[in-house]
Amino acid sequence: MRFLIVEDDFAARRLLQRYLSNDGNCDIAVDGNEAVQAFRLALDEKEPYDLICLDIMMPNMSGHEALKAIRQIESEHGINGLEGVKVIMTTALGNSKNVMGAFKEGCEAYIVKPIKKDKLFEEMEKLGLKIFT
Repeated sequence: MRFLIVEDDFAARRLLQRYLSNDGNCDIAVDGNEAVQAFRLALDEKEPYDLICLDIMMPNMSGHEALKAIRQIESEHGINGLEGVKVIMTTALGNSKNVMGAFKEGCEAYIVKPIKKDKLFEEMEKLGLKIFT
């Protein structure tokens, strides 16, 4: 599997990478701009991501903006609905406005920090992503 971890906080990036690295290749983006660039590059190289863990509060481009851009890129490539990359929002923001906004923009799951490995893997399994560790 291929994972894209989008997180501006070093400790959170490192934790997610530790959780996911045994099950696939992890790429890192430190803000929404990098995430969109990485996503586009992966599609262009015909090596799309299986999962994006996307923080909301980041510099330059928020997770909400990045998710909208990612879904737009998919649409431009003829990728719609269940064919798209699975996105789990990973954020400290647990209020209903952010949660509902993220689902409206096309995320499949939402985890409030601190992220626990069992919760992450549970959400991944619900999305049909097989975990081996």
